[in-house]
Amino acid sequence: MNDSRDIWQLVDDRQQAFVALSDRIWAMPEICYTETRSAAEHATELEQHGFKVMRGVAGIPTALIGEAGEGGPVIAILGEYDALPGLSQQAGIAEPRPIEFGGNGHGCGHNLLGAGAMLAAVAVRDWLARQGLPGRVRYYGCPAEEGGAAKTFMVRDGAFDDVDVAISWHPSSFCEVMPAASLANTRIDFTFTGRAAHAAVAPHLGRSALDAVELMNIGVNYMREHMPSDARIHYAMLDSGGIAPNVVQATAKVRYAVRARDLIGMRELLERVRKVAQGAALMTETSVAVQVVSAVSNLLGNDPLERAMADVFQQLGPPPFDEADRGFARKIQATLSEQDFDFVYRSVGQPRGDAALCEQVVPLDAPREPLMGSTDVGDVSWAVPTVQASGATVAIGTPFHSWQLVAQGKMPAAHKGMVHVAKVMAATACKVLADPALLAAAKANHAARTSRHPYQCPIPPEIAPPLDMARA
Repeated sequence: MNDSRDIWQLVDDRQQAFVALSDRIWAMPEICYTETRSAAEHATELEQHGFKVMRGVAGIPTALIGEAGEGGPVIAILGEYDALPGLSQQAGIAEPRPIEFGGNGHGCGHNLLGAGAMLAAVAVRDWLARQGLPGRVRYYGCPAEEGGAAKTFMVRDGAFDDVDVAISWHPSSFCEVMPAASLANTRIDFTFTGRAAHAAVAPHLGRSALDAVELMNIGVNYMREHMPSDARIHYAMLDSGGIAPNVVQATAKVRYAVRARDLIGMRELLERVRKVAQGAALMTETSVAVQVVSAVSNLLGNDPLERAMADVFQQLGPPPFDEADRGFARKIQATLSEQDFDFVYRSVGQPRGDAALCEQVVPLDAPREPLMGSTDVGDVSWAVPTVQASGATVAIGTPFHSWQLVAQGKMPAAHKGMVHVAKVMAATACKVLADPALLAAAKANHAARTSRHPYQCPIPPEIAPPLDMARA
């Protein structure tokens, strides 16, 4: 399939419904595992387009799958729709202006991510019908990407067992095939239990759980000199034991995020963190209970799929932004720092420029410094051959998880970028469906990458999806 114009036209024909869907999801920002209305909107939209919908995937009420087509290869197109806490912001305003103080906001653009992925899936369904080809396309509605690892639970539950190829995307400043670079990550809680006592009258009778947490934090901080430079460890206090300083704190709880370049390194680092916790408990004569909350694997690349997607990007070119789009983008850029611009240009291996919005496709071989966060797409990439796109939807330099990104989430530029990347995903899917050799090459590449270290889910089998995580 060398000419993608047919599938691009099918995306254009369907775009209006999905632009409206992205705006509806933007207006109902729901966080980690609480995306009830957002999931319902996605399910309804799928049904209206003739997809068979399965809800409650992997025991997660807000996870769903919509399928269309018959026989042939199965192409999964991954969508997300969770927001972030504390990022409420009015759209189209280039200054901080919350809709609700302390409220949620789509600070990572997942309102666009889910709608754009579904637009691609519907267009592929239409293309299969027009071509009379066997094949099935599935839209995976995936909640809780922001720390909840829903896709990891979905992989563990077998939701991807019969999938041949998975395709996804993420909003960004630039258009490119997303580098398969991310950190494996475990979120894990340490709950210390000691003994309460009067801090003045009988301090010797108390055993402070808060002391244990503080000693653990100190011990982990000393580890930082002796771990790989690209590993990351973060923590947050969930329970400091109360507000009365004259009571020895009998309980305290801390949540850690432990990240490393791959699963093996992450497990090794996590075991060291566990030992520090045990040492803190020993020093304070407290006990410690350890509970994994969620975990994700690092991303695996796939050379044949990445080349196929890069070819589509080169055919299509950048999104069709206009001067009005660039005008608002410049207002957003006026709120950013020089470091924001330097960082984003380094991340795509391009020289610093002065453009307001993306004007070119980043080459596949650009000598970039990729962003090294964590994503549960990593676990999908271990289960099946996977490729991702970055879609240009925001002003160049816009940081993720910021009010600036929320403010751009309903702008015409965001809609144009979403439709543009839907064309890339849909055309890539059609290439796989039309070319058995490409599918075979993608599977062979995936098998070679996993042959030495087969996938092992980073979440223990006894751990259920943390559906109450948003209230932890």
